[in-house]
Amino acid sequence: MIDLTPAATRVARVVDGIDDTRLQDPTPNEGMAVTAVLHHLLGLTVAFGDAAAKVEGPTTQTPPAVTEEPLPAGWRGLLHERLAALARAWSAESAWEGMTTAGGVTFPAEACGLVALDEVLLHGWDLAVATGQDYEVSDEEAEAVLPVVIPSGDAEEDAAAREGMFGPPVEIPEDASTFDRALALSGRDPRWQPAAG
Repeated sequence: MIDLTPAATRVARVVDGIDDTRLQDPTPNEGMAVTAVLHHLLGLTVAFGDAAAKVEGPTTQTPPAVTEEPLPAGWRGLLHERLAALARAWSAESAWEGMTTAGGVTFPAEACGLVALDEVLLHGWDLAVATGQDYEVSDEEAEAVLPVVIPSGDAEEDAAAREGMFGPPVEIPEDASTFDRALALSGRDPRWQPAAG
C-alpha cells in the first residue's frame, strides 16, 4: 500500500500552472497534445478510483480512448476533485486487497493501485515538461512504479501488455535517477523538451 496523495497534489499544482494558450501544445506522450492528456487524466482518475472501490461498470470496463475534444467547463477544479478522490479511494486498505478491474482488465488490486500511481506520475510529468513546469518525484514513488514499466523480457508478452500504454524503452545513462529510469522504461525520453519556436 502506498499513499497517492503526494502524487495527486503535485499533479493538481501542474494543472493550475497550465495556461489555456498551451492546450494544443505537444507532450512527450506521442500523438497526444496537452488537451488529450488532460482528458485522459479526467477519465483515469474516475476509472482507478472506482477500481479501488471494486466497482464493476462502464468506468472500469471501458479501455481508455484518446480525445482532442474541448475540455469541460471548470476542468481545473474538476481535475482537482478527481485527483483528490483518487488518492482517498486508494487510502483504504481494502482497495489494495483481492482483485479489481480497470480499463477492461481484471488483475490484483495491489498491482492496480501501482498502475494508478504510475499513470498519475507519468502523465503529470508529460504535462509539466510540455508546459515548462518543475516536477520532482520522490525515489519512493519512482521505485514503487518500476515494476509496472519494466518489460518482462518476453517480446510477445511485452508487446501485448505494453500496447497503448508504453512505447519501446529509451536508453539513458547508468547513473540516471530512479524516476528517469521509470520514464525511460515507459518509452519516454527524460530529456524531452518542447520544440523551440
